[in-house]
Amino acid sequence: MKTRTRLGWLLAAAAGLALAAGCGKGKPEGGEAAEAKTYKLTYSVFFPPMHIQAQTAMAWAAEVEKRSEGRIQITVHPGGSLTKADQCWQGVLSGISDLGMSCFAYTPGRFPLLEALDLPLGWPDGLTATRVATALTAKYNPAEIQGAKILYVHGHGPGILATKKPVRALGDLKNLKIRGTGLSAGIATALGATAVGMPQPETYDALQKGVVEGTFCPIETLKGWKQGEVVEFITDTKAIGYTTAMFVAMNQNSWDALPADLQAILTAVSAEFVEKHGQAWSQADAEGLEFVKGLNREFIPLSAEEEVLWKAQVAPIVEKYLAQSAEKGLPGAEFLADAQAMIAEARAAQP
Repeated sequence: MKTRTRLGWLLAAAAGLALAAGCGKGKPEGGEAAEAKTYKLTYSVFFPPMHIQAQTAMAWAAEVEKRSEGRIQITVHPGGSLTKADQCWQGVLSGISDLGMSCFAYTPGRFPLLEALDLPLGWPDGLTATRVATALTAKYNPAEIQGAKILYVHGHGPGILATKKPVRALGDLKNLKIRGTGLSAGIATALGATAVGMPQPETYDALQKGVVEGTFCPIETLKGWKQGEVVEFITDTKAIGYTTAMFVAMNQNSWDALPADLQAILTAVSAEFVEKHGQAWSQADAEGLEFVKGLNREFIPLSAEEEVLWKAQVAPIVEKYLAQSAEKGLPGAEFLADAQAMIAEARAAQP
């Protein structure tokens, strides 16, 4: 209950601020005729079309169109067909797409405060990651996201290690080529592996061809991106579970062009879809687990002793984040403390 109260307050406050900002605009010139205008928007999504998060994005777009009575019409371009995963943010800023969904981590160094969301903090599930990421992004509203309108943020469940060779102990990772992105690549390095930075859309082929020998990912990825077909072992690394925060952002000019009532609809639907995306991540993890079980992949638990070793190896990543954010004058310590408190509350509320 305590978790819901804290997160609920932050999310409600964020929604209220966004609504207030939208409602502060006057009606567009032209009265009723202008209000009846149809706004056709493009939405670049890096997930493949059958992935549950692409499907959820499409459901969001359909709900916006329904509530606006067709005044907002959104064409979703999944699979990176409009802008590639690592070009999506810039594509939103420049207007290549009106809307975009991708990972903050695909543009390393561009989001120095929000990098805390991807730290190996032991995230329990995708719903918690999504609630916390949205709430804290709205609360801190850092300079790094200015220039676009963030509608909400979501994040996957705890990352695991999927490999072609068994990893039962820390020493087994030495010199293994492990795919990661952003801070998850840093986690691979900290654990003694050779990190290879790579967006998800390129990972299947890289695993299949031996360019990499493993990947850090949420278990849903093994089904959603079919990567379970090209790995043999899954090591349970939830003790150092990280998430990857993903933005749903809108070009600022496209947002500003909307009348206040349509901005309010986008804000309201987005607030509801924080829960829907979070639940979709949890559902996808459950389906991913069943998928790889069906492939008869071997699951490897870490011993208590190994978990202690792995946690110790990644601890400097958190310390580095704190030092770098302090050097840049960013409230990294406060942001991290908020995230850790919310994670602890979420864990305490679980059965």
